[in-house]
Amino acid sequence: MFMFSPSVVLSKPNEQGFEFLKHLQGCHKGKNLKGVHQLKQYLEKFGYLHYEKHSAHAKDDEFDELLESAVKTYQLNYHLNVSGSLDSQTVNQMIKPRCGVPDIINGTTRMQSGKKKHQHGPLSLHTVSHFSFFPNAPRWPADKTHLTYRFRSSVQVVPPQTLRPVISSAFAKWAAVSKFTFAEAQPGFNSDIEIGFHRGSHGDNEPFDGRGTTLAHAFAPPIGLFHYDADESWSTNPTPNTLVFDLESLAVHEIGHLLGLGHSEERNAIMFSSIESGSVKRDLHADDIQGIQTLYNI
Repeated sequence: MFMFSPSVVLSKPNEQGFEFLKHLQGCHKGKNLKGVHQLKQYLEKFGYLHYEKHSAHAKDDEFDELLESAVKTYQLNYHLNVSGSLDSQTVNQMIKPRCGVPDIINGTTRMQSGKKKHQHGPLSLHTVSHFSFFPNAPRWPADKTHLTYRFRSSVQVVPPQTLRPVISSAFAKWAAVSKFTFAEAQPGFNSDIEIGFHRGSHGDNEPFDGRGTTLAHAFAPPIGLFHYDADESWSTNPTPNTLVFDLESLAVHEIGHLLGLGHSEERNAIMFSSIESGSVKRDLHADDIQGIQTLYNI
């Protein structure tokens, strides 16, 4: 097993991750409790909450009506009891390490809007799919079926000779079910995709937030950026029940974003937003395959 630790400390990791949410369990509308402002920040980060500029409630600890509505939308997306209060199931989902890509972008609830029932065609009959797309369904041009990638990190975490086969294997999963082929760009040539490890603010307006929170993120086509959080502990073969994350599992997920898929409501899908530490989840689910083939009309 390979395990890696950041060699340069650029910012202090948040050792508690999303654990701060635990002490808010049971909180509901009308309560004023220390830490509620952090819940607001969490839901804003993942697209569920937006206060008007200069709103008095944006940074206070009051559990107001707008926050209740945001919690209900979160519960709806994750198939939880839609109570609007922070029950144990909701808190347990919120504290899980996850992808940094928001569930809602520009007011579009991607996890719900991608849901459809297939009754004919190449997809399985009469099945409900839970995949989703980014707003306006961006995709790579029809004549752009061969994508190249390169590695560029601001923090050295994983040796290139270790990362290369991991990324190659992750791309192969998507190549097998789509029209795409992938290859590492030759030195000196431009690439369509850039993959690397970064910590904190790293130039893409989506700063990482320390250990045990957001693990990685990627952008919709044709931006082609895929970043791992260097503050996490990464492995090619993580041990169960440890705070270590599988490089390939996150790569397969983030490549889905690079190709245009949003998050899925299906918990067994690669494109589900969160993953347990110490676990391995590398194989595409039927929902992932339906999603990519629907997006590209395969």
